[in-house]
Amino acid sequence: MLKVENLHVKVADKGILRGVSFELGGGELHVVMGPNGSGKSTLALTIAGHPKYEVVKGRILFEGADITHTKPEDRAKKGIFLSFQHPVEVEGVKVIQFFQRMLKNLRGIDEVEAYDMIFRAVEELGFDSSMLSRELNVGFSGGERKKLEMLQAYLVKPKLLILDEPDSGVDVDSLKVIAGIIAKLHREGTSILLITHYGRILEYLNPQRVHIIKDGRLVVSGGMELVKLIEEKGFAAVKDNDRADKA
Repeated sequence: MLKVENLHVKVADKGILRGVSFELGGGELHVVMGPNGSGKSTLALTIAGHPKYEVVKGRILFEGADITHTKPEDRAKKGIFLSFQHPVEVEGVKVIQFFQRMLKNLRGIDEVEAYDMIFRAVEELGFDSSMLSRELNVGFSGGERKKLEMLQAYLVKPKLLILDEPDSGVDVDSLKVIAGIIAKLHREGTSILLITHYGRILEYLNPQRVHIIKDGRLVVSGGMELVKLIEEKGFAAVKDNDRADKA
């Protein structure tokens, strides 16, 4: 479904990614791990099409089509959804209004049908429906913001879900809820690229592949044994010469 080929990306003339390549198949769940500043969020935002991130070399293929330079809204319509690490506050816009417009633009669902769909999803996930009448992310805790991002993904049902550190700033109870939604979407066929620092969320998930990024390079790919290695010895245990094609 997703193929990243020799991807080099810069931000404001500073090189961030330096030749990242990997493939993610339909219905697979892959994990990207790495230390702070390694390029994990840059990878997520570049795949989603953020204009700040300039691809200077390489390409991104989605379902066989080259999307390297397509607009982010076009990628969203193709079925790519990014859950942000730090969702922004939008004053004056109610959550329910935002979700209704989102479903109309991405799935062609009218506002009345969307209204009912949103409340059903909130009930299915066991969320507090009062969040729908609040302004988008305004005054929300870290856990509430992440749950709201997952509710969006649950409603959109994307082909590819990119999660940028969904476990950061959340408590244990919220983490279980978030992981449960990710697992449900994965079971229903959504391909998932999950970016994280830590392995704790993976206690509730079953990834097919783990990729380690350091200094803008994908240095190794493998299974859950990489997560265990990092938890025990840190990212320093993963050597830069442990190339992904050797895993």
